[in-house]
Order: sequence, then structure tokens, then C-alpha cells
Amino acid sequence: MQNEVNKQVTSEDRHARNGILEGIFIPHARRRRDQFYQPGTPNSQRFIHYTSAEAAIKIINKKRLWLRNSACMADYREVQHGFSILLRYFSVPSQASAFKDAINVFAPGAADEAIKNFDKWWTSGTIPFKTFIASVSEHDADEDFHGRLSMWRAFHGSTARVGLVFNIPFQSPGAEAMRLIFSPVAYFKDAEADQLVPQVIKNINANIPFLSSVGRQEIVNWVFAMLLLGVTCVKHEGFREEREWRVVYCPHLYPSPLIESANETVGGIPQIVFKLPLDKSLNPVLADLDISNLFERLIIGPSPFPVAMADAFADALTKAGVADADKKLFISNIPIRS
Repeated sequence: MQNEVNKQVTSEDRHARNGILEGIFIPHARRRRDQFYQPGTPNSQRFIHYTSAEAAIKIINKKRLWLRNSACMADYREVQHGFSILLRYFSVPSQASAFKDAINVFAPGAADEAIKNFDKWWTSGTIPFKTFIASVSEHDADEDFHGRLSMWRAFHGSTARVGLVFNIPFQSPGAEAMRLIFSPVAYFKDAEADQLVPQVIKNINANIPFLSSVGRQEIVNWVFAMLLLGVTCVKHEGFREEREWRVVYCPHLYPSPLIESANETVGGIPQIVFKLPLDKSLNPVLADLDISNLFERLIIGPSPFPVAMADAFADALTKAGVADADKKLFISNIPIRS
């Protein structure tokens, strides 16, 4: 029993330490995480995954959420936008030196090593073309019955679109086992983007005693994470209304045996996808991410076939282990054409 207590304390200490480091190196993500997962609120918060009805029924039946290549996302610039922001800053020698010098105080050469590693994985095409993502949006109570109009419109022309509302935990043993990154998307205006790295430098200078207690390799890892999330979780400010968070999986950087790949065709485009298991029968560590635990409700978007879809989803959800599934289905009656 004492060993279990020690493990729990160690885990809690590690999460607290990571929270501090995230606040230093990825401050915009830390602020948004603290705003959404406020102290005193439940460990889980509500997010919605807008998708086609065809994709949603596959998610439920197979208990697998598809992670798609970032190169196939709706924002055709995706990772290039974040890379442009970082490149603009680090291309100025004095600015690059200021960042490296701040870290050299307590971890000599760590910034250089992290940047070199990032450049290697970027130029090889691994980060821009072999990063896989699933997207969810923050979900408000006043969207419970109708969903968000702008997100339904993103599926313009579809007669079958749904929103899966999930309770996603703040900390997840399953996500850690699968080596996933779950992060809010940042929507920077140019002026905000220009202050991204200077804010990190300011945070570093204010936390040197703490950072001096952190191992050098851990500093390298956090600088690399700063750069990685700076390209995978930053979008043009015009997408701000989506309030998106991303599940990011980098199979070449952080592989997990729990996530399998497959060759699938999406919208007529053949592509590799990775299938994130929401199934505790695969491994007990995934219990908190089993679809029966994550699922809260399903909203059927504007469609001429809502009743038939509701029957099908109630059946699928029941078979997936969701209790009272028929009471967790809602039909949006926003009056827009399909």
C-alpha cells in the first residue's frame, strides 16, 4: 500500500511540475487550459467533435477515433502558418541569440540542441507531413440542443452531420500511455505572434531558480515541445470561432503500440490514418477514454433524415456500452438547408 501511495504522490508531483513548465514554455496553452479546466470544477470538461454521420457511426461501432494527416485538414496552410511565425522570429540573429542565451544560463546548449532536432524533423518532412490530428471544439451549455451554426456550415452540402459531445479529462492515463498531446489551438494576430517567444524569454528569466532544478534533457524536451506545438496548434485568427483543441499524435517521434494505422479513403482521397482506441477491452489503461465513459450526448445536425439517424445512433451507442443512449440524442432544429 505504501508503494502505491508513493507512486500517486510521484504522479501528482510530475503533473504539477509539467504544469509549471508548460506555463513557462507554452504560456498561451497553459492559460487556456487553466481557463477551461478551472480549479474546483470536474476533472473532465465538455468538448464536441463535429463530423459526418458516416464517420460518427464508425467511431461508435469500432470505438476508434481517426487521426488524420495535418496535410489533409480543412485549413490548407495548417502547420505552415505556425512555422512562418517561428521562422520570422528565429531568422533574426539577435532574437535567436536572446532566446538561446536565456536558456544557456541554467542549461548550456539545450536550446541549440532542441532547435537542431526540430529542424531535422521539419526538413525531413516528419513534422509537416507525418503528424496526425483529431479536432474537437469547446462546447457550451447553450449549444446542447442545437450545436454551433458555423460548425454545421463547415459541412455544407451534407445531409448527414452530427456532433459527438465528450467529457474529456484534464489528466488521462490512457492519453499518456498513447503518447498523445492534447492542446488548445492558438489564434494569433500578428502583434500577438510577434510576442510569442519574447513572452517565453520573460517567463524563463522569472523562473531561473526553478528551471535550474530541472534536468538538461527535460529542458531540451520542453523547448522542442514549444516548437512542435508552435506549428501544430497555431491557426490563422480567422478560425478563432472554432475554439478548437487538438489531439496530436506523432508516430515517428512518440510511437505507441496502442495506436494502429490504416489505409483509408476520406472524401475520395486515399490516405494513411491512425486509429485512436476508445476501448478499455484493448488495454485497461484506456478505461478513462472508453467511449462509454467519454460520451455525453450526440446532436444530429440539420438533416431531412433525423429520425432514421437517431434510431441508428441509439442502437450503436447501446451496443458500445452507453446507458440510456436514446435519452442522449438531440436533433438540432436550426432552420438551414442541408
